[in-house]
Amino acid sequence: MARNKFDTDEEIEQKFNPHIIKRLFQWIKPYRKSMILSCIIMLLASVISLTSPWLTKKAIDEAIPTKNYSMLFILSGIMLLSTFVVRVLLAQKLKIMTRVAQKIIVEIRREVFTKLQALPFSYFDSRPHGKILIRVVNYVNSLSDLLSNGIIQLISDLFTLVVIICFMVSIDPKLTLVSMAVIPVLLVVLIGMKKKQHEAWKQESYKRSNLTAYLSESLNGMKVTQSFAREKVNQGIFDELCDKCKKVWIKAVNINNIIWPVVDNLSTFGVALVYLAGIKWLGASVTIGTLVAFAGYIWRFWAPIQNLGNFYNSMVTTGAYVERIFELLDEPEDITDRPGAKELPPIRGHVTFDNVNFSYEPGNPILKKVNFTITPGMSVAIVGPTGAGKTTIVNLLSRFYNADDGKILIDGIDIQELQIKSIRAQVGVMLQDSFLFSGTIMENIRYGRLDATDEECIAAAKSVQADEFIRAFPDGYNTVLSANGGGLSQGQRQLISFARVLLSDPRILILDEATSSVDTHTEKQLQAGLNELLKGRTSFIIAHRLSTIRNSDVIFFVDHGEIVERGNHQELLELNGNYASMVQKQVNVCD
Repeated sequence: MARNKFDTDEEIEQKFNPHIIKRLFQWIKPYRKSMILSCIIMLLASVISLTSPWLTKKAIDEAIPTKNYSMLFILSGIMLLSTFVVRVLLAQKLKIMTRVAQKIIVEIRREVFTKLQALPFSYFDSRPHGKILIRVVNYVNSLSDLLSNGIIQLISDLFTLVVIICFMVSIDPKLTLVSMAVIPVLLVVLIGMKKKQHEAWKQESYKRSNLTAYLSESLNGMKVTQSFAREKVNQGIFDELCDKCKKVWIKAVNINNIIWPVVDNLSTFGVALVYLAGIKWLGASVTIGTLVAFAGYIWRFWAPIQNLGNFYNSMVTTGAYVERIFELLDEPEDITDRPGAKELPPIRGHVTFDNVNFSYEPGNPILKKVNFTITPGMSVAIVGPTGAGKTTIVNLLSRFYNADDGKILIDGIDIQELQIKSIRAQVGVMLQDSFLFSGTIMENIRYGRLDATDEECIAAAKSVQADEFIRAFPDGYNTVLSANGGGLSQGQRQLISFARVLLSDPRILILDEATSSVDTHTEKQLQAGLNELLKGRTSFIIAHRLSTIRNSDVIFFVDHGEIVERGNHQELLELNGNYASMVQKQVNVCD
């Protein structure tokens, strides 16, 4: 079902374009006042620092020839003061932008996480979770630095260039033109390297994503790895992925590193041209002080040029990450409320499937013209071979997926016309693979109903026969669990999850192999509690155990996406079909 796995590059479906740059500024807007203040501070620092060559010119051309020591003292004092002020201003700017950068990180991650929670199951089914995780963590960090310090530095460098050029023109226009002679060469290099840089960093994002995906998968499956003694094999796979990451990283960095030597060499060549031209014109229109001051400005001129080159590198590098982030944010939310969707009022639990068809992939139908009507309070068991479509039926009822054709009605209302949250608020789901969050047992039971009292949580646990083993822990209901209930048996995790669902008091209850991980003794205890809890509720029970389903009001036998048999336990036995065969096999196994 997955589109790719850990060793398959996840090609970017949305290509980088200039419009993405505009979208980046949506995260800057809330902090524009801080950004403007930082810009002002940077610009002020740039102007102050750029007075140094001019002060040097004054000292060489005026103070030193006339031995004006008081003027030299004043000029030296101004230079020292300006250096101190620049350092203070830059420190203040760093403080402001550090705070802004962290806020931007939070905002981006919040938006990405909100998007993830709105995406359908199919999105997570189609890619390793590690490839999703890296977008939330690593790529966001890179983007935040660019949006905060990078933008401010860009504005400052552009302004600095303008001011420097103004100073240079005011000192000597001819030398200014000479110093500009190498700029076209730099532009040719930058334009020529753009495509190679972007491709290199795109490949780096692919390989880093693959590595993260494999690491996440390995951590989740560590018990299986150790059980089958796969450590050496997995180490080899990990080493290979690391090696690929290393190679593409080195290649990308080497391409990036072409820029700064070019800028450095061009700056040196530009200064050399200025010296050669200055010496030729010395005495005519150029003084020693002019030449020294101009040399100072030309070095300062190339500093922001080099910074702009670095910013360009960052833009290209981050561009590959930006594509990933926006691809996620632009992922269509297939399961959404229609315009004007209404809230589902308190329901009785009447459920109708009217010619429902569904497929996960085009051309591969999972459900075919499923029809049934369930009255409030009925208990429905759904059985059949693996992959027949049993879980799909209840997933459609909860709108985890949308049906391709047909209608699904709750109390006569088409669920497509209802708000999704209002449906799920009255439909409780207990899955085969129970998941517990890190925190106390009490917090896990209260997860779906935060306003529940401790007494209500305990009552739910008692109903599912979980209270006894919970109280056996030293801290009882305040026992802290690790992620997914590490330290508990599968059956104990299942019972706690069941208490969580029951506490939410759903009108429709879905049990998807809910007792599969519970031993026979515990199942009998659980069943006794369930019989009372199911009264007044419509329930859908997917199970293989005969003891769980035989008392259901109606049983559906599903095969190849169709309900091929329906009736109660006795009726289906008398039919002597698929259900009867399944029951006989279980009886034989027990014997």
